[in-house]
Parts: sequence; structure tokens; C-alpha cells
Amino acid sequence: MWNYNQLFATIEELVMHHSPSGVETEINQFLLQKFAALGVEVWSDRADNIIAKIPGKNHDRAIAITAHKDEIGAIVKNIADEGRVEVRKLGGAYPWVYGEGVVDLLGDNATISGILSFGSRHVSHESPQKAQQEDTPVTWENAWIETKLTTEQLEAAGIRPGTRMVIGKHRKRPMRLQNHIASYTLDNKASVAILLALSQQLQQPAIDVYLVASAKEEVGAIGALFFTQNQQLDALIALEICPLSEEYPVKDGENPVLLVQDAYGIYDEGLNGELRQCAKQLNMSVQLTTLSGFGSDASIAMKFGHVGRAACLAFPTQNTHGYEIAHLGAISNCINLLKAFCETEFD
Repeated sequence: MWNYNQLFATIEELVMHHSPSGVETEINQFLLQKFAALGVEVWSDRADNIIAKIPGKNHDRAIAITAHKDEIGAIVKNIADEGRVEVRKLGGAYPWVYGEGVVDLLGDNATISGILSFGSRHVSHESPQKAQQEDTPVTWENAWIETKLTTEQLEAAGIRPGTRMVIGKHRKRPMRLQNHIASYTLDNKASVAILLALSQQLQQPAIDVYLVASAKEEVGAIGALFFTQNQQLDALIALEICPLSEEYPVKDGENPVLLVQDAYGIYDEGLNGELRQCAKQLNMSVQLTTLSGFGSDASIAMKFGHVGRAACLAFPTQNTHGYEIAHLGAISNCINLLKAFCETEFD
């Protein structure tokens, strides 16, 4: 069993490095240093993926395990008067999930903190905010960011259309709920922590293993598609969160989840069977589910014909794409299961 305190600390470090889709430099530098310090071969490719390679006994075959390093947020559409910045969603982000509070605008020259704002509450039907109090959800079109800076000051910081917005570090630090971790961006920083743990634990797998911290997954699995188009693989396993909801037969706790199907198609039955076989040898229970409104590096890469076999291993998570909560035991068991899988010689 992976040490919960160590696992929490690693996830916390990752969460505190911003990485909105397409502007992932902060997390990239951290990961390159971490993998190098662990003594594994690591590099970045032209699609902004960070890739670590663990050589196997058999170099003729290879698998990849991906965990996307980008996070959802928003993207600047317009700089309005009086220091107000208008943004639109980047990935599956909703303003009402974040609530009013500190956000960071990652300018070209400086990071500017502002307040995601929805307007005052003590108003009548003469104000547009009144509808949000009664029956209309807050959308990005009727939210804005207050900076109290001049247009010239924002321009000097490099705030422009295309600038990314993420939850401010002021309120991003994870908290511990007994054996659970609660945090923004567990999707998918906790999965990247699994990659780091595997790079420590895997000494000589059966075949070559690529640990890929993939770029721009939240906007179309762009990094994974580039990697799988250029690297021949026997199989691809994506690490993900699995939403906890009444519509799915998934329970909170230590047991990880294998996806059977998602919005992009079915996963490979043979590969899922091999993972279940390894779980059985570890006396580990694995949950199975199909998901709607969901896709992963693996299902998207398989749909486009980049890999012949794909699977998605996940940990049950509450409040997905919000302030997420996951059992550290499920994350730890993903490490244990993948280690066993990589060290097993399958036909």
C-alpha cells in the first residue's frame, strides 16, 4: 500500500502548479525535474507531452500509460472597461462550480489575480443578476473578473484574448478528509502522481513502458493523439477520475474502476481482462462501469485508430470538474495494479 501521506504531498505539489490546457509550462518544468531526479529518461515532444520511458525486458513491444496534466479553466475573450475581464470556458468548466472568489490570469509577462464575480444580490428584477438567484444558472456570459487595474496595466502584464484563467492558488491547496483528498484539479493531477510513483517502483517491466503526462486532453486529447500517432504501441492505458453518481454502479472507497465503455466507444475486452487478472492476483476488487458524457486519452486514441487496444483505469471521485474528493486508497491501488500489470508477461 502506497503511503497516504507521501501520496497526498505529491498530489498537493502537482495541484499547486498551474496547467490550463495549452499553457502548461509551469507543470512541465516541475515534471521534467521530478522524473529526472528519479533517474528515468524523460523528454518533452512537439505536442507538449512530458514522456518518461522505463525500458523493459522485451524491447520489441511497448505500452503507454497516460495521465493528462492539463486542467480546466477559462480563456479570456475580451478586456472591458474598468479592469473587467470577460472569459469563456476552457474544457468542462462552469462558473457556478467555482463560485465568486480569487482566480489567476496567466499573462504573458505576469500572473494577475482577480475576483470571479456574478454581481450583487440585493437587487430587484431591474437587475440581470436577479434571475440568477431564482431560476437561471450563472453562465460565463454573465460572469466577469474584477481586477481593478487599468487597460494599460492589464496590457503590460500580457493579459489579452487567449490568456488562460484558472482557480487562484489562494484557494487551490488540497485538504485531507481522513483517508480522502479534497481539491480542485484532482482531474488529473492525482493521475500524474500515479505516473511519478510508477517511475519510482517500476525497475524492469516485461516490455517497454512509456509514462506520458499528456497535454491538452481537456480540449480534445490533442497530446495523446500526437503521441500515439508517432509511437507504435501494443496498448494504451489512460488514468482518469470516475464520477460518482446515482446513475453509475460505482462506490466510493479503495476500489479502482475499469471503464467498459464511454462516449467515444468501447474499451478493449482483452486488455481489461488482463488488468482484472492482475487485480485478482493482488486480491484487489475492481469496479466496472460504462460512462456517458466522458472520454479519455485511451478511448479517443482508439476511436481514431491510433492504438488497437485501450483501457481506462480510474479512481472514484465526487464533484468531478469541481472541488473533487477521492479516496487515497483508490489512487494507491491504481499504482499497485499498474505495477503488477507492467511486470506480468502476457502472450
